[in-house]
Amino acid sequence: MRAALVLADQAQEAGEVPVGAVVVKSGIIVGRGYNRPISASDPTAHAEVMALRDAARHIGNYRLPGCTLYVTLEPCVMCVGAVFHARIARLVFGADDPKTGACGSVIDLPAELRLNHHMLVTGNILAEEGSARLKQFFSERRKAALSRSE
Repeated sequence: MRAALVLADQAQEAGEVPVGAVVVKSGIIVGRGYNRPISASDPTAHAEVMALRDAARHIGNYRLPGCTLYVTLEPCVMCVGAVFHARIARLVFGADDPKTGACGSVIDLPAELRLNHHMLVTGNILAEEGSARLKQFFSERRKAALSRSE
């Protein structure tokens, strides 16, 4: 999770919402990603998707069985869907996302027994560190918006 937090810092430096993610297989990071929807002009360029893409290229397969995805913020519906399709074995996330979280905050897709893939999900790992980055980022954006409007 610490590696994902470093990537969240890179996202913030790039002007993106500070979310980072890594894919780990057998104790080795095989995929890295951070939020890039603004800079990539791509609504799907969330940290999780970027890390899954990187891992798939590294491994040479779009399926990532036996891998764990670590992400600093609870994934949204789109990202949980991508995790399902990649066949990730375990999802570990930091801060809850009360607005779009799809692992229990708004909806709990991994708990949906009718879906064809199931994984272990662990939340609130280094949640305070991830949450602090998000709060700082949005506080700075609000201050900048206020400055522009004055």
